[in-house]
Amino acid sequence: MKPITALTSALSLALLCAAPPLLAAEKKVFGWVEEGLIQPDNIAVKMKLDTGARTSSLHAEDIERFDKDGDKWVRFKVELKDSDSGKRVSSTFERKVERSVKVRGAGGADRRPVVEMQICIGNRLYKEEFTLNDRDKMIYPVLIGRRTLENLGPVDVSRTFTQKPSCKKS
Repeated sequence: MKPITALTSALSLALLCAAPPLLAAEKKVFGWVEEGLIQPDNIAVKMKLDTGARTSSLHAEDIERFDKDGDKWVRFKVELKDSDSGKRVSSTFERKVERSVKVRGAGGADRRPVVEMQICIGNRLYKEEFTLNDRDKMIYPVLIGRRTLENLGPVDVSRTFTQKPSCKKS
């Protein structure tokens, strides 16, 4: 082997071996609690990244089911404290019901509508499914479940607030 070819081969091998750690370093790691934005109103909210939940959940009040163009729809109000301003904010949404799920917990079981919502976490906008439930007595008004987490990235349970939301207003 010529010296120049041997050097090129060695250099190529070294770069190839270094590539996986470089790629892994670029992957964002999220904390078990992150701040996010509920779109399109840019409501800043603390979100718990919950590996125990399959589907994400959103605090909703005054849930009203209705029919629209032959489809099942739901109207609901999101009323909570904006984590940026500290002020109470209230927004009313109407969404098509994608499906309903039966949720079992310590208090029994109930059926909840599932709707698509857009949220901003870090610098990315996600269109994800959320069950609607009155989470007023819960610490976190939004739970991010595994279906969303698989698109988000790894979660480091020893960290919080690792990514500041920076999506453009939709």
